Amino acid sequence: MTPRTLGLTDPIHAYLMRVGVRESAEQRLLREATLKLPGAEMLLAPEQAQFMALIAQLIGARRYLEIGTYTGCSALAIARAMPLDGRVVACEINPKFAAIAERHWRRAGVADKIEVRLGAALNTLDAMVAQGGQESFDLAFIDADKENLDAYYLRCLSLVRGGGLILIDNTLWSGSVADESDHDAATEAVRAFNRMIHADQRVDMVMLPIGDGLTLARKRSAEPTRLEHR
Repeated sequence: MTPRTLGLTDPIHAYLMRVGVRESAEQRLLREATLKLPGAEMLLAPEQAQFMALIAQLIGARRYLEIGTYTGCSALAIARAMPLDGRVVACEINPKFAAIAERHWRRAGVADKIEVRLGAALNTLDAMVAQGGQESFDLAFIDADKENLDAYYLRCLSLVRGGGLILIDNTLWSGSVADESDHDAATEAVRAFNRMIHADQRVDMVMLPIGDGLTLARKRSAEPTRLEHR
């Protein structure tokens, strides 16, 4: 049998949280507060937030773009990991969630690193491209509505530098992508996106079974003009 990632039973997950994850007091408070809110299922797993923060450190990220911020857990993790001159642009459509995020960022001492851009993310991204923002980010994270996944990804390909990373959340979509009887619009959108990025020769990629599925795509410096379909 092909070796596979260990399944997380409750005891293994509890052990992981004890010795495998480091959370600041403010990160823990934000996570606990978010669990009480509508849409708490959108909350990032603590181990995923820490993994992303480590990725940011490994590539020396100073400019981070986030599409879908919710209550700010991922932005907080990345902002803490970046140097003092690091900058986060956080796209969020819901002002109530953005206000919660900003309150916790201030308490954590990272608010001066983060700029929230309220409104439809596609409009924000298109404005960045129009203003000459191509290749100005080291790292991007997509965690928004699934029907626009392709559009968000294509904008990020333009905005992230060669050698930079694009991270895409929920690519296993609670396992629904593997359920052939599930034809929900969001499920179909995630499936189509997964097929597309698997074939996209502009990036090096891997899908990891962390959280709800996290795909990492490294933008190649020289981008072929076509996709290879497998």
